[in-house]
Amino acid sequence: MFTGIIQAVGQIKEIHSMKEHGNEGLSLSISAGKLDLTDVLPGDSIAVNGVCLTVTTLTEDLFTVDVSQETLNCTYGLDQVAMCVNLEKAMRLSDRLGGHLVSGHVDAIGTVVKFESIGESFELIVRVPESIVRYLAHKGSITVNGVSLTVNRIEDSEFSVNLIPHTLAMTTLSTLTPGMRVNLETDMLARYVAKLLNIQG
Repeated sequence: MFTGIIQAVGQIKEIHSMKEHGNEGLSLSISAGKLDLTDVLPGDSIAVNGVCLTVTTLTEDLFTVDVSQETLNCTYGLDQVAMCVNLEKAMRLSDRLGGHLVSGHVDAIGTVVKFESIGESFELIVRVPESIVRYLAHKGSITVNGVSLTVNRIEDSEFSVNLIPHTLAMTTLSTLTPGMRVNLETDMLARYVAKLLNIQG
């Protein structure tokens, strides 16, 4: 479980196919940037651009993860060498919940429609698949590439969020441009409520 508060920006350094070991998918070597790995062990979880992945090996400033073909099919960016990625270690039960509860399981891939400055902040508008529109709520939570954000507006299949300078400085969201794709995770509470309403209906 994660909070959507990014702890560091890393970079995918190497990608290797796992087919030679009889598995579909890829093995990624990721530089940890400023992420402290001293308390991380093989088997621990790290969210990489919003995707919960399991650490297989690590050094002082580098860790490796295996990514299944299923995960690659429903996420964006994990198959690109030199891609800068948002990193967050799994939360402890004693941690502050500064963002919202994030599972690290991507619901859909969105497309950036607009990313423009408005005063000292930026407005980000993302188009989403129809399948997740019902989980979006005004002033509700949404995770974009692992970053916990608050929905300001919803119009048809698009939502907008406001990005403050601190968020842009601490994450990769400052590099977004129209047409780019992003990993999205909706608020898990909204998904559970929708499920319950479907059952009751």
